[in-house]
Amino acid sequence: MLETLAALAEPNRLRIVELLRAGPQPVGEIGERLRLRQPQVSKHLQTLKKAGLVQMEPVAQQRVYELRPAPFRALHAWLERYRELWDARFDELEGVIEELKLRDQVKERSNQPKEKKNARRNK
Repeated sequence: MLETLAALAEPNRLRIVELLRAGPQPVGEIGERLRLRQPQVSKHLQTLKKAGLVQMEPVAQQRVYELRPAPFRALHAWLERYRELWDARFDELEGVIEELKLRDQVKERSNQPKEKKNARRNK
């Protein structure tokens, strides 16, 4: 998991992964689309390959890269555990906010008669 996150932390590698979501791409096309030089693209692709995020298939003179779904499924499963935790916390927070709103409404109602009395006295 750490290797996946480390590989995706670099902005150009993340851009490459986003591009590969549309389907397999040769190195040259990746470079053109992202305006990166071929050596940069190759270096980033090697890092992604080492992390298990992409695989390469030689096609004639080109190297075509595509995403491997397994590490992304593992990342999704890991993140899903935290989503459940945060959903529960947000639900609790929503309850606290509603309680505070009700308290404010009660305070406003209890202050209204006093304000009216004070306004009458000042006339």
